[in-house]
Amino acid sequence: MSVLDSIIEGVREDLAARRLPLAQIHQRIEDSAPALDAHQFLAREEMNVIAEVKRSSPSKGSLAPITDPASLAEQYQEAGAAAVSVLTERRRFGGSLEDLDAVRKRVTIPVLRKDFMVDEYQFLEARAHGADIVLLIVAALSKHQLKDFYDLSTELGMASLIEIHTAQELESAMEIEPRIIGVNSRNLKTLDVDSSAFKELIPRIPHSVIRVAESGISSRADVEFAQSSGATAILVGEALVKSGNPISAMRELLGRG
Repeated sequence: MSVLDSIIEGVREDLAARRLPLAQIHQRIEDSAPALDAHQFLAREEMNVIAEVKRSSPSKGSLAPITDPASLAEQYQEAGAAAVSVLTERRRFGGSLEDLDAVRKRVTIPVLRKDFMVDEYQFLEARAHGADIVLLIVAALSKHQLKDFYDLSTELGMASLIEIHTAQELESAMEIEPRIIGVNSRNLKTLDVDSSAFKELIPRIPHSVIRVAESGISSRADVEFAQSSGATAILVGEALVKSGNPISAMRELLGRG
């Protein structure tokens, strides 16, 4: 079993334990504020940052305790983040829906629910908890699921970050005419990082699509490499949560001193 398979198995087990009746989750959606238009925030001409609330990862273990995710998200917003990504997977990343709730209440920029989305219920759940963006990992989904989940997210008013790792996955992603594609330089089966994926894949994505570079970005040089490859946004977590000063760290990544 690959790391990805193992994570998804745990996600399904945790989902079964917390699943609410559909009538209840639909009522929560009705009571929620409408989703923000994430595309508008991520389409700025400058390099856009999706800054991540991330306590741990399968590859690096514990990164930071993050006792107040909402405060961290506020700092990201102050530093100029276009959106905040919140890990909600519990077993490997130490996240929760409570983190998502806390962040949503404190920032005015879009919030990405970062999880392994493999069940229709998770999309209803994401919107009920205030998510504006969801992650769709092509490697974790069939073509049928990718299309159905993308359509469901759109119907619920949320944007979708379509994550790819290979040229074949990019072909599958383009079939649904996405507006945001993320190229993840981390192999989800081995957890190895190879930033050459940015140079190989991002130039193949149409310029009409928001192009996000994910994983392995920890320095100004990394950002410049992603940008030279054609990225219009970066998703960064580890470098920010480990910095001790996320505002300064983000400004350094963006070359703002």
